[in-house]
Amino acid sequence: MIQKPDKNKVRQKRHQRVRTKISGTAECPRLNVFRSNKNIYAQVIDDVAGVTLASASTLDKDISGGNKTDAAAAVGASVAKKATEKGVKEVVFDRGGYLYHGRVAALAEAARENGLEF
Repeated sequence: MIQKPDKNKVRQKRHQRVRTKISGTAECPRLNVFRSNKNIYAQVIDDVAGVTLASASTLDKDISGGNKTDAAAAVGASVAKKATEKGVKEVVFDRGGYLYHGRVAALAEAARENGLEF
């Protein structure tokens, strides 16, 4: 019997391929997205210094949404506001090996609408 490949391992390999090409700096940090079954997390990361500048997730108290897509949009808006407060205007989007669709796209669009450029 042929065993199916683990979806998460395949995603992690895809993410590693993407990460060889993109990296965040102090001027243009990386907006990273991690999506689990129930929650979604976003971080603005300066890879040179190894520091997280801003972060948000659906586990935060101030974020609530009707469905998962609405909650992802709220996370995108929240992380964009926190990043602009720290003086970050431009980021590199790292979709984490996920398809740019659904919750990931909703987060990205909300971040764009709230002041981040990528």
